[in-house]
Amino acid sequence: MTIYNVKIHTMNAEREVIDNGYVSFENGVITKLGSGKPATVTATDFDGNGADLYPGFIDSHTHLGLTTNGVGVESEDFNEESDPTSSQLRIADGINPMDTSFREAVCAGITTAVVSPGSMNPVAGSIAAVKTVGKRVDKMLVKTVGMKFSMGENPKMTYLNRDESPCTRMAVAGMIRDALFKAKRYMENKTSSQNNDDDRPDFDIKSESLIPLLNGEVKAFFHCHRADDIFTAIRIANEFDLNYTLVHCTDGHLIADELREENATAIIGPIICDPCKPELANITPKNAGVLDKAGIKIAICTDHSEVPVQYLPISVGIAMKHGLDKQSAIEAVTINAAEISGISDRVGSVDVGKDADFVLFDKCPFEIMSEPEAVFVNGVKVV
Repeated sequence: MTIYNVKIHTMNAEREVIDNGYVSFENGVITKLGSGKPATVTATDFDGNGADLYPGFIDSHTHLGLTTNGVGVESEDFNEESDPTSSQLRIADGINPMDTSFREAVCAGITTAVVSPGSMNPVAGSIAAVKTVGKRVDKMLVKTVGMKFSMGENPKMTYLNRDESPCTRMAVAGMIRDALFKAKRYMENKTSSQNNDDDRPDFDIKSESLIPLLNGEVKAFFHCHRADDIFTAIRIANEFDLNYTLVHCTDGHLIADELREENATAIIGPIICDPCKPELANITPKNAGVLDKAGIKIAICTDHSEVPVQYLPISVGIAMKHGLDKQSAIEAVTINAAEISGISDRVGSVDVGKDADFVLFDKCPFEIMSEPEAVFVNGVKVV
């Protein structure tokens, strides 16, 4: 199939824009793109009528499918609050693809969502990127991308209210270090005893689940708002040589110079949000623009269901109103979101060999009245 008569914002390495272009795909994968009209046009091809074509949008931090719209507390699967260190949890086991929020995401042009456990546990479990169309999460899965860690108020207040540890920021950080040290020792013992079953350590599912992180195969995603929590996350990541990103990074605009020095990346959001707890005191819609101008790679998220996933484009528009330029805004929900999440080999740009995920708009996608003209996921028109 071919989509033609479109202005293609490829978001490739050169950020190439093809003013009058076409893109062809087969079996859900892009096979060709070019300028002008394709040599042949068939009845199954799609005339974009001059619309702008972007890579499908990516919401790089959500809890999509971990609750069900209109159901209530019995559907909530955000946090396993019985255990503050739960690296063994696999996010795919909690996602409900039948939640109507998936359809709302698609209708807003979001074709991939990164789904994370909640932030009540210092070590919360695995994070995965999924397509927003499907009935079965196994078939929607792009890949497992990381491990969730939470700093600051959320884990502290969860267990303080129960008179359990962790009750301080020191204890939160201490629990994360303890889990990582144990996993590192476990991994070393496994490696050294490969040829001797008698010396092999007893199976430990928590440590086993952290090995991909320690090997650099996936990222550490640190929930952190306050500046000191951000620096604690960076300190831990550097101690264990982790590939990491900062989720929320609310105080980032106050410490942009330090984050640039660390070559940090950040997932900013929710933007449509009030300072509902003390560590959000410095929240501002200027955050994304300040960090971007400081040379820090950013993505923008909704943190669904904190902000409904369909408001991702509006969130980007608010960031633009407060200083984020349009090119950086597009990057924040396409190629930057893909690179930060570790899925840029599949999505985030219009390139041969990547998934045929596209969203078409006839005006700026981040304006309040904008709606997609069409959305394609894996080469299938779904809107």
